[in-house]
Amino acid sequence: MDEFGRREFLRRAGALGLAVGALPLEACLSGNALPSVDPPGSEDLARLGSWSASLHEFEVRTLQVPDGIGIAAAKVGTLAIGTPYEAFTLERYLKQGGDARKKEPLTLSLTRFDCVTLVESAIAVARASRKSVKPAWNQFAREIEQMRYRGGERDGFASRLHYFSEWISDGQKRGLVRDLGKELGGVNDARPLRFMTEHRASYPGLRDDSVFGAIGAIERSLDTHPRYVIPTNRIEGVSALIRSGDVLAFATSIPGLDVSHAAFAYRDGQGVLRVLHAPLSGGSVEISQRTLPEYVGAIKRSTGILVARPLA
Repeated sequence: MDEFGRREFLRRAGALGLAVGALPLEACLSGNALPSVDPPGSEDLARLGSWSASLHEFEVRTLQVPDGIGIAAAKVGTLAIGTPYEAFTLERYLKQGGDARKKEPLTLSLTRFDCVTLVESAIAVARASRKSVKPAWNQFAREIEQMRYRGGERDGFASRLHYFSEWISDGQKRGLVRDLGKELGGVNDARPLRFMTEHRASYPGLRDDSVFGAIGAIERSLDTHPRYVIPTNRIEGVSALIRSGDVLAFATSIPGLDVSHAAFAYRDGQGVLRVLHAPLSGGSVEISQRTLPEYVGAIKRSTGILVARPLA
């Protein structure tokens, strides 16, 4: 969420009073001749290889069952601990003259993350590793593309899933995740999502009127999509049903916005439920010292969490 997508949401939301640590992501190239996929660096390739090997050594059984992908993704997340946080990665190409109407480049990295790209990348490594003992970079890239874009089809700026609650609902439609909100006692948040169109000047991707109109239409279409939020004061009561690798989205009361941060649930060696994430405040991927209920309770303007379980 940054000044151009869910990453900007987070940065702008921070300016509106979010607690330090509950913030954004996005990024890429320059000019109008944009490559289709970011080429990997040597460290990216090394990480993909070593992380996949670790999964096949320690998590091979979880890779074999559809709902074990989240557990494997959490393992990848722990391997990424200490990796630097970098905001606005998905939007840099727009700042540098890219056309929001044209097919945008697929931004990829295993050496820097914001909160959402950590979630996407860890799940992508797990899924690619399930399909291949030694996954290629293009396999990892396709897994990212499937999650990041509506219907798994990458096109212009408007094709990206900017609101994280839609990331969950679109993924559920396609069997990528299972939304656990309702079964965990979540309450429907029926507020209309208008953050992007109400903050047009903050999003370079919205300078073009046609793209602005497309995003507005998407926002209106989401009015009929339920968002089940588990209230902060109920998280403790359902925490036993949340497991390592479940995707967490931290709901906010900021007008027009659904969530302010994304992460993985993580159970430590003692079984305590914590947060595995890429926080702006910490500067790198980490596991929270606070428990999940404590962490959510400390976020200013937080109203609870959305929970989704990754599937194969």
